[in-house]
Amino acid sequence: MSWTDDYLELLRAPAVLTVLGDSLAGAAAAKHSMTGRRSIMPLASASLYAAGMALNDFADREIDAVERPERPIPSGRITPSAALGTAAGLTAVGLGLSAIGGGKPALMIGVPLAASIWTYDLAAKRNAVTGTLVMGACRGLDVLMGAGTGRLRAALPAALTMAGHTVAVTALSRGEVNGTSSVVAASAAATTALVSSVVLAGSVVTGTSATSRDSSEKTRKTIAKIAATCAALAVYTGQSGRAQWRAAQDPSAHNALGATKAGIRSMIPLQAALTLRHGSPMSAIAIGSVDTAGRLLRSASKIRKISES
Repeated sequence: MSWTDDYLELLRAPAVLTVLGDSLAGAAAAKHSMTGRRSIMPLASASLYAAGMALNDFADREIDAVERPERPIPSGRITPSAALGTAAGLTAVGLGLSAIGGGKPALMIGVPLAASIWTYDLAAKRNAVTGTLVMGACRGLDVLMGAGTGRLRAALPAALTMAGHTVAVTALSRGEVNGTSSVVAASAAATTALVSSVVLAGSVVTGTSATSRDSSEKTRKTIAKIAATCAALAVYTGQSGRAQWRAAQDPSAHNALGATKAGIRSMIPLQAALTLRHGSPMSAIAIGSVDTAGRLLRSASKIRKISES
């Protein structure tokens, strides 16, 4: 395995793609156009997420030496100091990109987001409740960073939606090694259903209000927007809910891990649904292309592992 592969594994390269849509969802809710410098906001999110992944492995290096010895640090492929330096560097890059892309309003959210990431990895995650809530806050703040401090109220529902889903997935992830509980998995499945219902209801209410005063052409566009939002939510619910329900029936470590991975990947169609709900189809298309890229990366990774074995 090459030096590049080692760092891509440390930073969870495919998983980083799942965070790109956060700032797009926040921007859509705030009615920001993702053009010019603002178009780099997803890269700010990606840098901060990757920093969290490197810091996570630094903080968990002793646990991983027992439970996941194949990871980059315990296997000796990356030193702890290199991982910590990577986390610090990517944090600085992420904050710099947020300042360039969204100016002071975005940076004022980026700073507490970065602080929350470091707090989670170095302290909060040692407690199940605190860690789960802080992780949810990280995802919510990432959405708000796309909106900026001047549009927080408009983006708050989208932020709470992503935060709620993240809390459920994080609770499940704590059972990846020793298994979860049926209650936790069932609660995650219920959260998925609730999130879908809330987003859909918001889209329908907004659409109904618009069609009462719009022309027939705008009415057709509104109906198309609601239909597209429904389609994205169907993908989200099917992808996340099915795996969570399986874990609820059999809360083994294998099913908890599968539900966690499904929950992380399903953030992409959820982000797409949020951008569609706020009338940003181009952002939804961009998010869809990210999903395709993630699938290709995972397929390439599987092929490489097969060829190496």
